[in-house]
Amino acid sequence: MNNSTKQTLRQGASAAWPICLGYFPIGLALGVLAQKAGLPWWAVAMMSVMVFAGSAQFICVAMITAGSSTPAIILTTLVVNLRHGLMSSALAVYLQGVNRGFLALYSYGVTDESFAVNLTRFRKGGWDRWRALTVNHLANSVWIMATICGALVGQFVPQGALGIDYALTGMFICLLVFQLQGRIYVITGLLAAALSVAWYLLIPGDSYIVGASMSAATIGYLLKRRYRRGR
Repeated sequence: MNNSTKQTLRQGASAAWPICLGYFPIGLALGVLAQKAGLPWWAVAMMSVMVFAGSAQFICVAMITAGSSTPAIILTTLVVNLRHGLMSSALAVYLQGVNRGFLALYSYGVTDESFAVNLTRFRKGGWDRWRALTVNHLANSVWIMATICGALVGQFVPQGALGIDYALTGMFICLLVFQLQGRIYVITGLLAAALSVAWYLLIPGDSYIVGASMSAATIGYLLKRRYRRGR
């Protein structure tokens, strides 16, 4: 391994460790909840490897616990994960001309957390696809390990103990706070919150998650473009 490769891995790991630090307790929480829902550890492992989407996995486990049908679980998690299309389109700007094999490997590891870290680094400059790939797959490895550990130790954890149900919500709040880097970002966040609540109350189903995020992001983009023109 040459010095350039070592430096790439080191810098990728340096950017990834906060994600990994957050993934471990959240992954443990998911594993515990999955075990309480009756899923064996190997099923949890397969879910983490094949899905690798914390919010969708939490929702899936919650719906299994509630006795939801398989088609309902599949449709709900599909809708929830449509946001990955938005994240991937934002990252595509920095991955132009990259071969499809790399894109397939990279896109597998895109999550809310790795997206936020990599997009910030790409914007600052001095960041490339290999460092970004390192971030994705270090986080992926920790997530898989944490969920398996949680499923194995879940039998020793009392139902609802330690605020485990709140783990994913807390993580998303933290991510949101770090993204609020200006007035337009705050306005966009408030719009997303208001739209999601209104959408949830007026329109049945789970479309409010994707609908509110896309609508708020579009309005935020238009506001930012108007602000730049006015300068």
